Parts: sequence; C-alpha cells; structure tokens
Amino acid sequence: MRFKHLILAAAMIASVPAFAQEATETEEEGYKFEVIKELPITPVKDQNMAGTCWCYSSLGFFEAELLRMGKPEYDFSEMYIVYKTYQDRADKAVRTHGDVSFSQGGSFGDVIYAIRHYGLVPDVEMRAGQMHGDSLSDFSEFSSVCNPFIDGVIKCKTLQLGTDENHTPLWKNALNGILDAYLGTCPETFVYEGKEYTPQSFAASTGLNMDDYVNLASFAHQPWYEPFVIEVQDNWRWGTAYNLPIDEFMAVMNNAIDKGYPIAWGADVSERGWLRGKMSGICVLPDIKNESTDKAGTDYAHWNGLSAADRQKEAMSKPTPQRWVNDQDRIDAYNNYETTDDHGMVIYGKAKDQMGNEYFMVKNSWGEAGNYNGIWYASEAFVRYKTMNIIVHKDALPKDIKKKLGIK
Repeated sequence: MRFKHLILAAAMIASVPAFAQEATETEEEGYKFEVIKELPITPVKDQNMAGTCWCYSSLGFFEAELLRMGKPEYDFSEMYIVYKTYQDRADKAVRTHGDVSFSQGGSFGDVIYAIRHYGLVPDVEMRAGQMHGDSLSDFSEFSSVCNPFIDGVIKCKTLQLGTDENHTPLWKNALNGILDAYLGTCPETFVYEGKEYTPQSFAASTGLNMDDYVNLASFAHQPWYEPFVIEVQDNWRWGTAYNLPIDEFMAVMNNAIDKGYPIAWGADVSERGWLRGKMSGICVLPDIKNESTDKAGTDYAHWNGLSAADRQKEAMSKPTPQRWVNDQDRIDAYNNYETTDDHGMVIYGKAKDQMGNEYFMVKNSWGEAGNYNGIWYASEAFVRYKTMNIIVHKDALPKDIKKKLGIK
C-alpha cells in the first residue's frame, strides 16, 4: 500500500473533481450519521508526505487492540518499523536483481514481521520528521536518495559486491547511513516509564502475540478457504491471506466490530465513491445502474427517475441506494486494474445514515483532514467492493468460519 505515491493523497484532500464540484452547486441535504458501535482508538496521526500508511494503520490497529485488552494507551514509533522494513526490502530487491520493487509502500504483514523479529519502540524514541526538524514525515528527498542508491547496487557491473571484515555487504552499511540520516538511529535500549527495555523486550511487555492475528482476503481467482499470496507489488514478502467468499468475509468484519475487535483495513481509495472536496470523509458506492420501478413514491423511485449523471451528483450530496457487488464483480475489478492496492486504515466502529445505510467508521492517517477530523465513514457496500485485505484477531472470526479455515 503506498496510496498512489502520495500524489493521489494530495488530490483527495485538496482538490475537488468535476463531479464533486457540480454536486456542491445543488442544495445539499448532507449525510447525518448515528453511531451503532464505536471502539476505543488512539489519536489520529498524519503520515504527511510519506507512503507509509501500511505502518501507521498497522500500529494504530495494534494500539487499538491493546485498548481492547484493557492495557494503557501506547504510541508506537512508525519510523522504527519503517527503518527495519526498508532494510529487509532492500535486501530482497538486491537478491532478486530488482524483480522485487523497492519503494515506500508496504503491507500489514511487514509490520507483523517487524514486531515479531525486531520488536517495538515508543514514538518518543524515534519520531517522524525528527531528522529534518519537523514533527511530520517528508520522504521526498529521502526517496530521491535511497531509491537510486539501491538501483545502483542492483545494476553494479562488478563481478562481486564488496564486503567488510565481518562479511557484511558494504552497500548495507551505506544504506544504514542513509536510513540513520533521514529516519534516525534505532535505539538498542531505552527507558519507558522508569524501566529499561530493548525493542524486543518492550514488544513482549505489551502482551501482543503476532500469532493471534490472521490476514483475510476475498478474491475468486484463488481457492476458497485456503491461504494464498495476494498478487500486489507491495506484498514483497509474499505473505499469505486466507481466502473467503465475500459474504463470509463481510460476516467476519461485522462480527469483529460487534464483538469489540478493531480491524486493519487495506482498500482501494481511488474509486469515485471516495468523496473529495466538501464531502471528504465519506465513502459510498451509489447504485447508478439501479433500474427498479416497482416502488412508486419512494426514495428508490425518485432515484431511478434520474439520469446516470444526476444520480452521480445526488450521490455526492446525500444518502442514496447502494450497489451490492458479488464475488464476480470483485474479481472483475481486480483483474482489470479497477481495484488496486492503495491505502491502509483502521476500522473501529459502525454507524448508519438517515436512509438506513450502514457504514464502517474508519481512522485514517492524514491528520485531521476531511469533515470528521481524520475519521471516514465507509459504506458497507463500498467496503464490500473495494477491500483488498484485513487483519483481525483470530477470535473475531465467527466459529463456523474459523472452523472452515482450520484456525484454532
């Protein structure tokens, strides 16, 4: 997940596409939400100019998990996880002679792997932006330096790459220098609330167990109920996800929130239903093609009496009927590049609008952008169509689905 290299991020927050501009010219009734269930979360952060949503969302998810477990509020360092992940991804890119992409993007699996192998540190020990005197990340210069460096190692024409006296490749020492300069130095030990920790002992002290979490997806080109590798560039570790039909996949999501479990959510946010401009903070999948005519005098009849263009306008300004996709719709969109691996977020609640459409409440990582101070409302129909994968605690799965997957 890299969120379209952040160019799209700026557009989504700051620009207003033509269809949204037209909608604001009409009288807007607006969306009114009633919370159904809301779980505790830590404060919204701002990834700023860094394609590291995968890290912000994963750590936000685990912070919410600790709140669910009755633990105190934690604030983990994203840059520590990013540093360790960059080291691993560079190694994989070099070993595969560039066949694995090297970029800012990543996956939930990267964070799970990093916590399991490298631990965690508090944010105060390694803050975003600290190396250039800011409180926010800006990877513009960093990527301009780091990416060509790794590309140069891959394309090196020497017969063999150099090593130091410890047999460590010299390029790895040079990479560490770049990471130290732009991200900060990873602490070997630190003091937290009066006690000294290593990153590994600190992670262990939280009570988080990475074996308790499962990766789920829903794509019909792979066998159901079996793990498979999600074929996206940022899944460079080739991590697997259990594959569920979309109805059962959504049952897991609803059951998780109902039972008090947050969700790490990976999704495509380039869809037009991810509203921009004055409507920023809402994600919908309007049923533009709905042709039903048997509900005279109802909202549906009004909706079906509009042209496709007018339906699109109205969908931007107030609740409308939603489109409900099936497994074939999802795989068609994935196959033709309409559904892409864009962005990672945290789902922590459910709400409904005045029409009765249900939404998932989403914690984003763009600061207080949008109309709801960094919170988004994603309709269940949108989530059903545009989800790439999720991470949840295994106990969030309904018992029958858990049994089908062979998870204990």
